[in-house]
Amino acid sequence: MVVNKPRTFGIWGNSQKTDFWEFLPQIMKWAESFSLDVFLTTHIVERLEDKRRYIYHIIETAEDFHKLDFILALGGDGTILSLARAVAQRNTPILGVHLGKLGFLSEVTTDKMFTRLNQVISGKYQIQKRMILKGLVKLQGEDKIFYALNDLVVDRGASSRLLSYLLKSNDHMVAKYQADGLIVSTPTGSTAYSLSAGGPVVDPTVSSIIVSPICPHSLTFRPIVLSGDSRLSIEFSDKEDQASLAVDGQITELLDCNSKIIVEKGEYYIQLITFADSSYFKTLRVKMGWGKRGES
Repeated sequence: MVVNKPRTFGIWGNSQKTDFWEFLPQIMKWAESFSLDVFLTTHIVERLEDKRRYIYHIIETAEDFHKLDFILALGGDGTILSLARAVAQRNTPILGVHLGKLGFLSEVTTDKMFTRLNQVISGKYQIQKRMILKGLVKLQGEDKIFYALNDLVVDRGASSRLLSYLLKSNDHMVAKYQADGLIVSTPTGSTAYSLSAGGPVVDPTVSSIIVSPICPHSLTFRPIVLSGDSRLSIEFSDKEDQASLAVDGQITELLDCNSKIIVEKGEYYIQLITFADSSYFKTLRVKMGWGKRGES
């Protein structure tokens, strides 16, 4: 994919982190030295102590993402997940800088941040498209739509009962489950909750949907990888079931026994900035300890 040399960029960050406020002045000074236009979110501006110290624009609505050549996400994976939902179909490339604990989605560490930023404004970067999931929740008298970069999780919420539900793919029955829940994830989310539930690691560029049951009451149910073109439906078979839907672990929707969830590939992609010398498998080894045998 052909990339341009950016002249404008935005900053989206976890302003609860001390590191964020440590690096923000450095980034603003760097941007000024290259005559770049900087856009800050309203949340950042509200907490900015000396507003006259910097020159910036404000991201006031989601449509302002169209004004940006890229946006910098300063935080952990949760910061990128929330930004991905905000950017949505607007195609603004995201560069993640890791300020959190694991930071699997974040492409850049703070010690290499300005090296990578220099590469970006020189046009020496690549765009990797990440598929998302679209979840349609059919409730009594109301339909709601959610989008997830990582996963959509149906679980038993506050109930202590096992869920009984039916999973279909393209109107064909996949399985009837009794379990604590079900994780439906993208390849990006395959290294998140799905992995903890025994799901496979899937290359993020593969178009697929991973379904992983949570603590199924069976010795035979295992995670399954389906085509990215699949249209899944989840229905509850026990009329006493109470459940909830979690979207990327950040948004929760309460469900009842009459709810129906339809999940399919979203109509747009999230664009993440990456570099020629970056390696997904190196990230797996370094951050997840993948491939290690015993103690090293």
